Amino acid sequence: MEPETPLYDLVIFDCDGVLVDSEPITAVVFARMLNELGLEVGTRDIFDRFVGRSMEQCLEIIAGMLGHPAPPGFVQEYRDRSAAALEAGVRPVAGIEAVIEGLGIPYCVASNGTHDKMRTTLGVTGLLPAFAGRMFGITDVARGKPFPDLFLHAASRFGASPARCAVVEDTPTGVAAGVAAGMEVFGYCALTPRHLLSEAGARVTFERMLDLPGLLRGDV
Repeated sequence: MEPETPLYDLVIFDCDGVLVDSEPITAVVFARMLNELGLEVGTRDIFDRFVGRSMEQCLEIIAGMLGHPAPPGFVQEYRDRSAAALEAGVRPVAGIEAVIEGLGIPYCVASNGTHDKMRTTLGVTGLLPAFAGRMFGITDVARGKPFPDLFLHAASRFGASPARCAVVEDTPTGVAAGVAAGMEVFGYCALTPRHLLSEAGARVTFERMLDLPGLLRGDV
């Protein structure tokens, strides 16, 4: 009996919230820094308005809220403070190690974050060796998510047709980017309300990372 042909030639993971459980940590840091600027926001506001967006997009939102740009040094201070917080407490998403080990098809990570941030989070969680030579970040393309550039760049590097790529995302911004790239999007809704990912275009939504392999095989 011949083995089944996989439905996909490449699985593209987002990083924060999909591979590493970093978003609750960085959301606290970001909220505190906005509070220090006089903006009354909490972590839920950060998830609703900022998570999944590039830093450039976040700065545009902050400028709109403040009525003027964020102060010089804001970005570097955020990176320093979030790096320290991540190094102290970030963990891999539950089940992700087993998922990666058992995929059986090519995979990579494509994030709106920087390579430095991915090296920090993937390094602390022990996932970095699995993604050596498989990392794509915001500095690799002209436009980040929700534009499709990052996913299309990753697919091109692996010689995969977009229609044969599966994207695993946890934010509406990332889902929209995958849909715009012409890829099948699986919405991981551990922290994001399921309906928001579905409305953004996720074909399937799921709450347990260990369910992903079966979904990729089309078992359910």
